[in-house]
Amino acid sequence: MSMHGVNDAAVESAVRCYVKLLRATKAVAARVEPRLHAEGLTLTQLGVLEAILHRGPMTHRDLGRKVLTSAGNMTDLVDKLEARALVHRVRAADDRRQVRVELTDAGRSMIESVFPLHAGDIAQAMSGISAADMVHLGDMLRALGMAAARGPTADALADDAE
Repeated sequence: MSMHGVNDAAVESAVRCYVKLLRATKAVAARVEPRLHAEGLTLTQLGVLEAILHRGPMTHRDLGRKVLTSAGNMTDLVDKLEARALVHRVRAADDRRQVRVELTDAGRSMIESVFPLHAGDIAQAMSGISAADMVHLGDMLRALGMAAARGPTADALADDAE
């Protein structure tokens, strides 16, 4: 047994899988990011524009949850998108403390033209595996993400106590 009650073979297997996950992520990102860079967008900025396009105006907090970024980073992201006139902030009439981020006409035009191309780039980058494998991989990644978010399992904690 090694630290945290996990055997060495399990640690080695986890590290190999983690490295493969990172390499695959980098390879897919390398295929999809050039189009975004040409438009002057980061993946997170695209995520903000896409979230507003598909869900409507959102608060900074809701956007941060949707694109998995901190409140401080979300303020910076929205500032940059607002400086490019792609979004604007609007205070709610019924509660002036609440601010929603909305697409401008230019922002809507950009995301409506870029997102379908970006989605096509993703499909092309992912075309190395079958549709059935993509479903299976999606399920596995969801399970991994949920397990990682929960932290150590009860079994691992029990092993540490022994």
